[in-house]
Amino acid sequence: MKEMQGLTIVVPVFNEQECIGDTLIALGKILNEVSFDWEVIVVDDGSSDDTEQTLKRHQKERFKIVIHNENKGYGAAVLTGILEARFRHVAITDADGTYPVKIIPDLYHKALKDGFDMVVGARTGSNVMIPVLRKPAKWIIGKLANYVTGRVIPDINSGLRLFNRRVALLFRHLYPSGFSLTTTMTLAMMTNGYSVGYVPINYFQRAGKSKIRPVSDTLNFIKLIAMISLYFAPLRLFLPLSFCLVLAGVAWGIGTYVIFGKLADMSTLLLILAGINAGTVGLLAELVNHRTAYQYEKKKDDYKNDSSF
Repeated sequence: MKEMQGLTIVVPVFNEQECIGDTLIALGKILNEVSFDWEVIVVDDGSSDDTEQTLKRHQKERFKIVIHNENKGYGAAVLTGILEARFRHVAITDADGTYPVKIIPDLYHKALKDGFDMVVGARTGSNVMIPVLRKPAKWIIGKLANYVTGRVIPDINSGLRLFNRRVALLFRHLYPSGFSLTTTMTLAMMTNGYSVGYVPINYFQRAGKSKIRPVSDTLNFIKLIAMISLYFAPLRLFLPLSFCLVLAGVAWGIGTYVIFGKLADMSTLLLILAGINAGTVGLLAELVNHRTAYQYEKKKDDYKNDSSF
């Protein structure tokens, strides 16, 4: 599909009858004042309330509604919107009124001006209403992500972001169907050399009930970060593990000899061998990663040289 210069805004929706109408009204007011071409795609992800009826009341020119017959998940809804998009740049935002949609045109202009492949609204503004119970998990996830990418990430899973559609689709095979799509997108782009910019934004109290499951979603985020690390930066996991195991083996051997006067040779040897094996697996994974990276570099060149842009 030939992509045109302009902006598609994707709004995934699941049981948001209370606030989706206000979100669409706000988007309409803002977008009617811009000078570039745009469209809004709302993906109703199998809502069981009156969301679909509310959407039909607000449907108008350049507002497209896509219906999932069943609930497939946030990530699946966003991906549906990306695939339906007509324009080169795609922005995503939530339907619950938590994100300041008025900043979306600024994200678009920043991407064009500075050449970013993705611009993220980082929830670091003066008015950020993140629930207290979610802050420890968010901090842990952020630190893990910083380590994997080797960069400081102000907000890894912000749901307000704008990106080049073609670049985002390079990694579609990695995208989960749940909330961790935004985390996957951030890590995939950063570990593959794509340019990501950040703009501070506020984050407001949501309307209605949150769909986040604090414990299970946090565990899924951590598992996802480990998976992305294995996929794109395996040495960042395996080398520290290898070092720790070898060090533990040496320390155990010295300790048993000093305390008991006899070296615990078998357990010491097993720990050291486990460390060497971990390092070897990491090196092999890194070699595979370099071969995979070549494929992504080729795709990157293809999209930059594609005459359809």
